[in-house]
Amino acid sequence: MKQSIALKFKHVCMLTIAASAGALTCAAAAADWQPTKPVEIIVAAGAGGASDQMARMMQAAIQKNNLMKQPVVVTLKAGASGGEALLHMKSSAGDPNKVLIAYSLIYMLPLSAKIPFDWRDLTPVSVIALDQFVLWDNTTLPYKNVKEFVAAAKAANPPFKMGGTGSKREDHVLTAFMEKKTGAKFAYLPYKSGGEAATQLVGNHTAANVNNPSENIEVWRAGQVRALCVFDKERISYKAKVTDTQSWNDIPTCKEEGLDLQYLMLRAMFLPGKVTAEQTAFYVDLFKKVTQTAEYKDYMEKQALKPIFLTGADMLKFLESDEALNKSLMTEAGFVAN
Repeated sequence: MKQSIALKFKHVCMLTIAASAGALTCAAAAADWQPTKPVEIIVAAGAGGASDQMARMMQAAIQKNNLMKQPVVVTLKAGASGGEALLHMKSSAGDPNKVLIAYSLIYMLPLSAKIPFDWRDLTPVSVIALDQFVLWDNTTLPYKNVKEFVAAAKAANPPFKMGGTGSKREDHVLTAFMEKKTGAKFAYLPYKSGGEAATQLVGNHTAANVNNPSENIEVWRAGQVRALCVFDKERISYKAKVTDTQSWNDIPTCKEEGLDLQYLMLRAMFLPGKVTAEQTAFYVDLFKKVTQTAEYKDYMEKQALKPIFLTGADMLKFLESDEALNKSLMTEAGFVAN
């Protein structure tokens, strides 16, 4: 199956890597096909979440820059913790007018809920961004760095409450990973959204959370929460001040602070299975153009996302590696359903 996917992508387009930037030469293949009716971006989450916001940014970028003749509509399918969207895409084989905006749910939900879905059921198009995660605490607490926070967490009885989005998802897995790395124990509290987790932290109902930058940006700007470290091998790149004193780039990596932990969440586009090479090439070209728009660049900085564009064999290699990492973390945490 992996070989057949790789062969398909080999014929979709040629990816030329230049010294300064990647040049994608898919125009000839893409020109052979274009949508003849509105295109749906399927979101496996509810209204207002990060995936919904990104889908609407792409919708606006496509329409404002006339990147496609047909209109784009955003369809939310949050049922069954996102499983509704995954199974809808699986059942839409051959339909080139539906595109899923995917995240690590594509690995995690089949493991934790045993739904009959594998990302290989779909057609990978491109990885368009990566989400970094940050360890946050409340500014009224005395723990001003990771060392102080971990020491307090290890000594806490009852355990510190850690807020997060959902159960057996990225925030929960990252919390379990922190426990293994530090020896501290946390009482994980799942909320419906990162916004709710942020509110609970501001109210001191939890001691910390591991929200994405965008989910805590307003309460960070207001001085209500403290950014302790970012779970990546490098700092967030944006240097414009967000608070009175700090930019995203001022947040140290967790490794710099003595907590060697990295986790990135993909933001990727998938078509249903059994679409043609020409149809896939059209969307590869489309989303490459999206990443070059002012709307995309502005969104990346405002949401502190990590820009990236992967397709073809590079995307497949990334997905295989990312799936293995998520499966390992889910297994270690005991979140894989029997």
